[in-house]
Amino acid sequence: MRRAFAVLGLGTAMFIGAASMTLLPNGTQASSTEATFLVPAADGYGVAECLISNQACGQVVADTWCEAQGYTRATSFRQVEAEETTGSIRKVSVTVPEHRPISITCSN
Repeated sequence: MRRAFAVLGLGTAMFIGAASMTLLPNGTQASSTEATFLVPAADGYGVAECLISNQACGQVVADTWCEAQGYTRATSFRQVEAEETTGSIRKVSVTVPEHRPISITCSN
């Protein structure tokens, strides 16, 4: 009789554990409603060409970047000034203006 209760208790515990895992958030959505990302201008994908040249493709590229990060849309994007960029060890020196990173602000 004890064995039946133990098996029933173990089965119930496993069922509750499995059910609770399905109720947890899946992690694909960003937790905050807004975030700002710094994208390297020389990333090899050509993202900066649309974002800093005031072309119509800029908003599309920024929106796509935000969607890839789990956000709904881009609220703003711009090229970051050299004074706004810092390094973790030494001061970052960006001499070529086209190589400055791009700031993309995303929101849900």
